[in-house]
This record gives sequence, C-alpha cells and structure tokens, in this order.
Amino acid sequence: MKTLPSMDVSEEEEIRLWKKYKSGEDDSLRDYFIIKYSPLVKYVAGKIACNVPDNVEFDDLVSYGTFGLLDAVSKFDPYKGNKFKTYGITRIRGQIYDELRNQDWVPRSMRQKFKIIEEEKKKYDQKHNRKATSEEISKATGIDESEVNRITNLTSDSLVTSLDDVWILGSDDDEISVMETIPSPECMNPDYAVERKEIRKTIADELQKLPEKEKQVLILYYHEDLTLKEIGAVLDVTESRVSQLHTKAIRHMRSSLEVIKKSLV
Repeated sequence: MKTLPSMDVSEEEEIRLWKKYKSGEDDSLRDYFIIKYSPLVKYVAGKIACNVPDNVEFDDLVSYGTFGLLDAVSKFDPYKGNKFKTYGITRIRGQIYDELRNQDWVPRSMRQKFKIIEEEKKKYDQKHNRKATSEEISKATGIDESEVNRITNLTSDSLVTSLDDVWILGSDDDEISVMETIPSPECMNPDYAVERKEIRKTIADELQKLPEKEKQVLILYYHEDLTLKEIGAVLDVTESRVSQLHTKAIRHMRSSLEVIKKSLV
C-alpha cells in the first residue's frame, strides 16, 4: 500500500500531484485529495445549515456534500489554473442544494404563501415608502403573523443565489459558477468600475443601518468565517438566536439592495 503524501504541501507541489493523478500515473492520490479536502464538506454544510428547516439533519447535508466532493475530485482540471478549494466548494454546495431541491423541502403551499407575502411587501414599499411590518403584512394578506414570520424565515434565504452556485451552459453541460462570470480587474471598463464602487458603498451603508448584533453576526459569519455556534459564544446568545439574527439581517440587506440588483440583471 502506497504512503500518501503530506497534507501540508506547497501549492506548486499540490499542482504536481494533481497532474500526476489526472494522468493516471498514481490512482491512490484520489484518496489523498478526498482526505485532504474532506473538511470542506462540513464547512459548506455548516454554512447551508442555518438556512434550512430544523427537520433537515446536518449529517444529511454532510452526506450530500461528500458526493459533491467525490465528483469534484473526479472532474477537477489542474491545467486551468484554478484552485481546487474554490472548485470543490462550488461542487459541494451545488450537490447539497440539488439534493434539497430533489426532496422539495419547502412545500408548494408554503412557496405560494411566500410569493403572496413578497408581492404584498413590494406593494407596501411602493405605496408607503417604507418597509412593512409583519403585522401589517398579516392584515393585508390574511395570513397569521406568526405564519408570516415562519414562512419568510424558512424560504427567503433559499432563494438567494450564491456566488458559488453552478450554472450549466450549452449542450455539452459545461459548468461555470456565478463567481466566474464576474469580470476580472484587468477587463473592467470604467462603467463597470463605477458600478462596482456604487454597489460596495450601498452594501456598506446598509450594513451600518443594521442593529448592532445583526451587523456583528454578518461580519463574524461572512468575514471571520465563524460557525453559528462560535458566533453564539462570542455574542453570548444561543445558536438558534444567531440563526434568527442572521435571517433578519439577510432579509433587510436583500430588500434594501433589490433596486440596484434589478439594474444589474
């Protein structure tokens, strides 16, 4: 049995190992890459876990993600100059979401109510020039206020497109992530640069408007890469409370950025 290389190798050495594996010279390197990048599965599953209902088990997300990792190791092309970590996260996340969609974990009736709620929010915003409260939405739609909150929490974040989500292009099933469609700095035109600067300023401004704890949750989750449990320890609140704060913050940010998002589509 061959001894696997050290998990702590340089980028150059890892590229050499990838090419060696892809050439068929050493098939045992497949196990090496699966072991080396297995932590990515729990990392991605942890990120997704806060956006799905309680009846979706974390272990199931890990199981789905593992298939994504195996697929990523099989299909990764080291000759394209991309890092496997970025590609692996894309495949793992895509596999988890594919499985969740196949299981249709958000019932059709709930999706229909969510659509009604969202349409009423937009009407209210246009008419009153402010965000509607859950109570106001409840009165307008006839949906119980607690149901309004529950449906919004369970469905809203699942409809947000991730930069790592995979799109299938053309008849050859070529795959590309949303992140890969963002122009690189060297090909930015002046208009795009101004637009990008405007987006960043808008996001920064909206972030500052959030309540302090919601702002802290977003910073710790997306910038510091802490898990919900770790954030709870930092803020001295329960993991469930962190999840609630995260959902509220994302809903606020997404609603505030809706106008600028539409201008980019």
